[in-house]
Amino acid sequence: MIGRRLFCSLAAGAVAAILMPATAALAEYPDRPITLIVPWGAGGGTDSTARIIGSILQKELGQPVNVVNRTGGSGVVGHSAIAEADPDGYTLGIATVEIGMMHWQGLTELTYADYTPLALMNEDPGAVQVSADAPWKDLPALIEDIKANPGKYKASGTGQGGIWHLAIAGLLSKLGVDPSSVPWVPSNGAAPGLQDLVAGGVSIVPCSIPEARSLLSAGRIKSLAVMSEERNAAFPDIPTTKEAVGVSWTLGAWRGIVAPKGLPEAESKKLMDTLKKVYDSEEYQSFMAKQGFGIRWAQGQDFADFMKTSNETLGEVMKEVGLAK
Repeated sequence: MIGRRLFCSLAAGAVAAILMPATAALAEYPDRPITLIVPWGAGGGTDSTARIIGSILQKELGQPVNVVNRTGGSGVVGHSAIAEADPDGYTLGIATVEIGMMHWQGLTELTYADYTPLALMNEDPGAVQVSADAPWKDLPALIEDIKANPGKYKASGTGQGGIWHLAIAGLLSKLGVDPSSVPWVPSNGAAPGLQDLVAGGVSIVPCSIPEARSLLSAGRIKSLAVMSEERNAAFPDIPTTKEAVGVSWTLGAWRGIVAPKGLPEAESKKLMDTLKKVYDSEEYQSFMAKQGFGIRWAQGQDFADFMKTSNETLGEVMKEVGLAK
């Protein structure tokens, strides 16, 4: 009898020993490196935002956060890679405003509903950038030149039908100018578009002020107007579109951290709580302010509601300017 009790006791202890590591592992998420996918090229605003988030996130989580750029397909490649990953918390992504645009163009069936929304981290309005030696001293002069020479001046800064394409097309439409008057040259983000602008390959890049900040500060390009209700605090001399041409045209980019759909609640809560720490940190706030990036917070369902509204608004605008299929 004693032998049987001893055997049972030892057996129970062995089972507990086997189960304890598994239970501990589940409780210690994350216990290995995390991949953070960026759907756009290195050097742009999305890449910069992702890298500062990843840097602070890995300090908070105690695990490496590897930022990986997956470009192509006007954002489809990267966004697809995020959605198709295992929902285990080890593959995250920085979703951008384009997720509310690509499906309207027929590029993909992906929508905001294909992700687990974690945290909205940033929002920035667009602006009209031209080279420093461009002949236009202000936005009205550029618009008049476009009217007089349709097709002559090309623009770039994102994929065909992307946020910055829609930004210039929508502005032209509001001003009664055919959006096709400015041919669009697709690129993998603002950084390569701006490089093309400096090289003389295109004449206009309607990206955000933060993405153009270094070239603006270096005097290599100039901004004619910002697409927001208020001027950018870092560049207060740049007028709004309302001030420049009398049309209140506002449109911008946003960026938020998402996971594949189906992420377990425990991992979701852990990541949302940690991302709030990242957002509130002096390091993140200081970096965003120095870069001129706008910040905006929403998590979980609030972020999902934000993406839903963005999706509907963008669809309406895209239909209006003929970019929706």
